Amino acid sequence: MPHDRFLQTLSADVDALREKGTVKGDESVIVRVLPAEGERGPRYLLEGHGDKPFLKMNSNNYLGMGLRREVIEAEETTTAAYGAGPGAVRFISGTYRQHVELERQLAAFHGREAAMIFSSAYATTLGVLVPLITAETVIVSDELNHNCIINAMRLARPKDKQIYRHNDLADLEAKLAAAAASGQFRRAIIVTDGIFSMRGDHAPLPQIQAIVDRHDAAFPENAVLMVDDSHGVGAFGATGRGTEEFTGAKPSDILVGTLGKALGVNGGYVTGGRALIDYLRETAATYIYSNPITPGEAAAAAKALSILDSPEGLRLLEHLRAMTARFEKGLLALGYETIPGEHPVVPLMVRDTPKTNALVRHLKDHGILATGLKFPVVPRGDEEIRFQVSADHTPYDIDATLAILESFPGRG
Repeated sequence: MPHDRFLQTLSADVDALREKGTVKGDESVIVRVLPAEGERGPRYLLEGHGDKPFLKMNSNNYLGMGLRREVIEAEETTTAAYGAGPGAVRFISGTYRQHVELERQLAAFHGREAAMIFSSAYATTLGVLVPLITAETVIVSDELNHNCIINAMRLARPKDKQIYRHNDLADLEAKLAAAAASGQFRRAIIVTDGIFSMRGDHAPLPQIQAIVDRHDAAFPENAVLMVDDSHGVGAFGATGRGTEEFTGAKPSDILVGTLGKALGVNGGYVTGGRALIDYLRETAATYIYSNPITPGEAAAAAKALSILDSPEGLRLLEHLRAMTARFEKGLLALGYETIPGEHPVVPLMVRDTPKTNALVRHLKDHGILATGLKFPVVPRGDEEIRFQVSADHTPYDIDATLAILESFPGRG
């Protein structure tokens, strides 16, 4: 065939990933959702597994919004009225009333002047950081920040980039102070995840903001703090407003969130000052040249946000915290190691790649879907199972998962 050498090279590259242990492999295909019944939450049927039901312990759907009837009906009603897709990018003819209303709702929810939505949270971070990083910018980033932040820095090519040790305030201070003292940069952008998705721990935002403020005057165009709180918004804080709320931080200059995790739909967004959003609408390539989420998705996200910002949302958050605490307590009682915290990402630290693989297989054999993170995806010795608790989960679900973990032959 005409491209045989090209395809052979690609196949060899995939084989190399497989040998390194980083290949994702075949995807599990969900063929049916079984609704909650009795004392158990939803279950899922997978292609090739017949009628065997699986419990998802690895979903970002932290509040169970994706299966709520009100959210589904909001999407279905809007889709019937406006069509299945937007038909164009925003600045041509792809802006619908639902997009504008959702942006207003998001800005109000976060106490900001304005917001804009993107096709995904990944596209949001790329679209925000790349135009804001100039040839005279230094960017300072936590070493465990998400891949979207890493790739945004690569695409933007700042004058300098500094990576500080994870949540190490002294290292952040030293790197930002050195950049300030050099006099080489007009602008500094300090960027951190709010919740670090592999570990479930959070950034100490008030302390980070204080460091940023101390060095702000050294930069003619300011030192600006950006927080990607995609895993925090809707799943963290007393009212689901994320890491800022949980830590008591003042609003960051730039806040990125997602509609595709706790809100259960699809898409991402950024919120901040009016001037920031006006600028990004003119410069963010992943916004300008990509179709937005559909009007139906926007309506569904707005409905989910309304539920979150209501007494029902508070009830869901309380249940989520209770299930997270129940699971963490159960892990510790079984002798497993975890990283304690209120966020529903609960890591089970295995610290061994073969044992991680064996535990993931054991869980799936017993109807539990969980995600194993192994070297070199995580540092050697930090191998883990990343569990994600949801408001969809019941005490029965949590206890059933713990019972399967207790039965693992290699637990001791």
